[in-house]
Amino acid sequence: MRPLEILILALAALWFVLPGLTQRTGIRQGVGLLLAMTVPWQLAIEGYRWQMVPAYAFAVAVAIVTWWEFIGPPEHLGDQSRAKGVGRALGGLIGVAAIALPVVLPVPSLPTPAGAFEVGTFSLHLVDENRVETYGPSPGIPREVMVQVFYPADPAADAETGPWIEDLSAVGSALASYVDVPSFSFDHLELTDTHTYPDAPVSDAVASFPVVVYSHGWRGFRTVNFNQAETLAADGYVVVTIDHTYASSMTVFPGDRQVPVDPAALPDEDRIGPKAFLAAGSQLIEVMTADLGFVVDELANINRGDRSTALAQRLDLNRLGLFGHSLGGGAVVSFCATDVRCKAGIGFDPWVEPIEQAIIDQGLRVPFAFVRSEEWIAEDNETVLLELFQNGQDQQYLQSISGTEHRDFVFSPLLSPVGGFIGIQGSIDSTRLIEILDEELTRFFGQHLLGQDRDFPDFMQTQYGEIEAG
Repeated sequence: MRPLEILILALAALWFVLPGLTQRTGIRQGVGLLLAMTVPWQLAIEGYRWQMVPAYAFAVAVAIVTWWEFIGPPEHLGDQSRAKGVGRALGGLIGVAAIALPVVLPVPSLPTPAGAFEVGTFSLHLVDENRVETYGPSPGIPREVMVQVFYPADPAADAETGPWIEDLSAVGSALASYVDVPSFSFDHLELTDTHTYPDAPVSDAVASFPVVVYSHGWRGFRTVNFNQAETLAADGYVVVTIDHTYASSMTVFPGDRQVPVDPAALPDEDRIGPKAFLAAGSQLIEVMTADLGFVVDELANINRGDRSTALAQRLDLNRLGLFGHSLGGGAVVSFCATDVRCKAGIGFDPWVEPIEQAIIDQGLRVPFAFVRSEEWIAEDNETVLLELFQNGQDQQYLQSISGTEHRDFVFSPLLSPVGGFIGIQGSIDSTRLIEILDEELTRFFGQHLLGQDRDFPDFMQTQYGEIEAG
């Protein structure tokens, strides 16, 4: 929580308990006055967020009560003890909400990357003239995607960091609709401080950087794992995250052209049946795999200087890694099985059931880590995943993390310090899980792209008891 928010909640709690500590109304009136004065300062300095509304309401009520106590009630109203009792009960309910809501759902705090580099970013609109769109209201037009690039940077001393989600109003509203909560539920994410500087100069510390590409899951978005992109970029990688159009909750193209998810791309399994569901998943994975190939092609163009970016001649595409979650993890498996440019990959709960059987039978020929949540080990996907793993060559890693759910591999652990208690993530401590995932990424890719001895996977299993092999 932010400092003035903490002060508001502390003053509210103090005001409420003071009658049990002292009979001196002047002290309580002073606390009430200070509380009322702090609210506008908090709004002006730190900014509004909806979780603080009960606290603001409580502060207004305290201001009214303080004014009422100061001037004294009219004599003709008589004994007000019953009204006071009801008021204190209502005030207690508001007070509990005022304190609990901003604590349970704070402004998310992105962990400071441990790497040696500062991080820069920019976004690109890419159009594949060689592929036609098969989803959405206008199939037949060229396929287009948005990507965001994170890279080691040398920002100016006075540079300001950018937002977590560039088009939060559109993306947040789409996410809220998907999880069936009010449209403003994710508005407070705009208050999150990042460690990434838009359009900052590329670092000159090394000549070129290995590249890692990220593929999100169904209804994800390109910065659904923003902290992981920061972690890798700070460690010396260029990280490229993709909005897979029509599989993303919301893709926003230049000119504020908003393209929401196409539900027909992956219809509800209960409605169409398991066989048709897997067929739809297979088709979508093929499209997303082609997105990955197209983006890597465009990175090669950028490296040659065909596109005007500061990364020309700075990308080492001979050291290309990919990672993805769920549906995106399946696309990464498919890409790494069929494209020799992939040198290493990670799948967080990769959905491999829809992948063509030839890939499962062949297995992967590059280093690959299959990291599963405890929740997904019980799913039908596990049987296919084990077959894929067993058919792979050396340097295939099969891991699981106890206390996790499927969505814990993206931004759920950032949303609340008690996410497991309120049901938005698994039972594992959120800070602990973020640390585990960061170590997984930097140690795996450090070993297999940088050629360094990062003691993977032994370090993960000795340092973190939550990780199990196999």
